[in-house]
Amino acid sequence: MSNLALEVADLQAWHGAVQVLHGINFNAAQGEIITLLGREGSGRNSTLRALLGVAEKRSGSVRIHATESIHLSPEKISHLGISYCPEQRGIFSGLTCEENLLLPPSTEETLGGGMSLAEIYELFPSLEERRHLPGTRLSGGEQQLLAVARILRTGANILLLNEIAQGLAPIIVQSLAGILAALKEKGYTVILAEHNSQFSAPLADRYYIIEQGRIIEQFQAADLPSKQDVLHSLLGA
Repeated sequence: MSNLALEVADLQAWHGAVQVLHGINFNAAQGEIITLLGREGSGRNSTLRALLGVAEKRSGSVRIHATESIHLSPEKISHLGISYCPEQRGIFSGLTCEENLLLPPSTEETLGGGMSLAEIYELFPSLEERRHLPGTRLSGGEQQLLAVARILRTGANILLLNEIAQGLAPIIVQSLAGILAALKEKGYTVILAEHNSQFSAPLADRYYIIEQGRIIEQFQAADLPSKQDVLHSLLGA
């Protein structure tokens, strides 16, 4: 596969003395959306954390834009163009929406050049409308949009997104889906960690099912309709 943004081979990770990943393998090309499916505790989030280098211990190979990162610190890994949007969102409630967006380094200070505020507001018009509101005045869905928008300011072009649509109103979910489709067109690579395929169904190019820290099934987006029985059996979804 050409233009690989992310190459993961035999990725293993530990939490204390407990091994949580047992040889994860997958690739993602520039402009691809990949979905990691699994039940709670399956290793989905552990995979994202290991890609970022924040696992307590890890081994194997994680190549980000052809640079091996397995022995790099999380700070150095972030400079390779990869970023994470956690479930907690990390919005500073005492700052306005725009002040939250201004927290990451300016585009001139980032290696790849992050999005400007003007570009962010074009992609997230609802955030422009709320730019002067404090974080405490934003709904949960608006905070989720802000969390995604903020990592685009860093210059990252590989986005790790964990359950970003969970518990959100349908109109926000629809907005998020449109934003991810637009980012895909711009060449961003997106790794979605999800419990089920409902949100990612119209977006993802490939799916990987994780169970007990191992990938046990993988398939293309075109195969999703025929895999519903497998998904129900493995995920209860």
